[in-house]
Amino acid sequence: MNNEARLEAFEKMLSAVQNGYETANEKMIKLKAEGKEKTVTFRQLMDDKMLYKSMLSMYKLYGLADDNEV
Repeated sequence: MNNEARLEAFEKMLSAVQNGYETANEKMIKLKAEGKEKTVTFRQLMDDKMLYKSMLSMYKLYGLADDNEV
């Protein structure tokens, strides 16, 4: 894989992680408004959100994402 292809793959992955984080967060807000914080779905979304946040923090730590991207 050449450098250009690697960069493109990285950018796609970063975008997917950011979108996953935002989607999980939006769904959690909706469920919380409905009083469904103790559901399995809410807990799974929380796990997903924490995973995405951890990944975004690693990108930031290594200078691969700007502060406004995390």
